[in-house]
Amino acid sequence: MTRYSIIAITTVCVVLSACATATVQPDADGRVHGTVVSVADGDTVTVKFASGQEKIRLIGVDTPETVHPTKPVGCFGPEASAYTKALLPKGTDVYVVRDAEARDRYKRLLAYVYRTADNLFVNLSLVSGGFAVPLSIAPNIAHEKDFVAAAIEAERTNIGLWAQCRR
Repeated sequence: MTRYSIIAITTVCVVLSACATATVQPDADGRVHGTVVSVADGDTVTVKFASGQEKIRLIGVDTPETVHPTKPVGCFGPEASAYTKALLPKGTDVYVVRDAEARDRYKRLLAYVYRTADNLFVNLSLVSGGFAVPLSIAPNIAHEKDFVAAAIEAERTNIGLWAQCRR
């Protein structure tokens, strides 16, 4: 066995063990179905899965603060939270897709969230509607270009926070 074979086998074992320790296991398509329990703010939701409840931080987007314990409410924050709540009312069936990293430093599940009924990509909808700006944190960058393009268009058309929060 070569040194590279051992490294490859070790890497696969580490990746598989990391997946096995996560409480949310994806299906063959990389999706995990769940039901919305609540929306904390524009970019954080709680979803109930078969394996339990998870707080999810939407990957790739950042909405203005509304519930942070040490930061003031941000410009257009209440509107962003209301928009996410309108997209994902309690009981909404969703599926989530993970990227490279499973959790953030606050132990929230990091995911892209889609409404099952119409396949709406919630993360992208927030940016394209002017309710969020792109937030790229490697290695979770699968949709980075889509988010940037959506933000450029939202800014160009002067909608949402782009219209309300310019200094």
